Amino acid sequence: MTNELAGQTVVLIGGSAGIGLETARRARSEGADVVLVGRDPDRLTHAAAEVDAQRTAALDATDPAALEGFFAGLERVDHVLVTAGGPHYVPLLEMNAEQVRDALADHVVMALDVARGAAPKMPPGGTLVLMGGTGGRKIRKGLGLMSAATAVLPPFTATLALELAPVRVNLIAAGFVDTPLSASLLGDQLEDRRAELRATLPIGRVVGPADVAALAVHLMTNTALTGATFDIDGGQQFVA
Repeated sequence: MTNELAGQTVVLIGGSAGIGLETARRARSEGADVVLVGRDPDRLTHAAAEVDAQRTAALDATDPAALEGFFAGLERVDHVLVTAGGPHYVPLLEMNAEQVRDALADHVVMALDVARGAAPKMPPGGTLVLMGGTGGRKIRKGLGLMSAATAVLPPFTATLALELAPVRVNLIAAGFVDTPLSASLLGDQLEDRRAELRATLPIGRVVGPADVAALAVHLMTNTALTGATFDIDGGQQFVA
């Protein structure tokens, strides 16, 4: 342990499981105090006990008023990781206007609400880390507006980094990550997907939450990084 985050507060929005929880664990190993945010109070309680979280907050991160009230109650925020929210896989012709707005705006609107709440509490060099993906870069039937939503995030991240400076903003673009969310989406096809990735990825294994957590904490500690998109997919986009 190097304690690069000693004395700092890291907020994990979507921190009760998967990448968020693993990042909390990694941040704690670096000396940080962690705050877990999620929808399910029971899962939050269990997760908080796992990582000895400073506090938890059960709220819907798509609710601007709830986010505003949450950040208002914090004295200082050094780093925020946003993993809340999931992909929208609805064929275009089956989408209504509300679904289109949600698919295109969910991550962007949530990130703006988080930025508005967190930035006044953040010191120079603090970080906002967003989550995106690499899978939507290739347009395929069945993805709906996922490719469009994926394409929005890198320029959005860069622009937000300029507006929030000297607070830093970066984007993690992940491929398949072996998380509970992936398991719920794939169901009984999960083991086949794992086997396929082990056989085809250049790294010869499946990317896990700990891999993404290591990158997230690096983005928090390396103060030269802002406005950038960092791919972490084990080379999946090159062999898919």
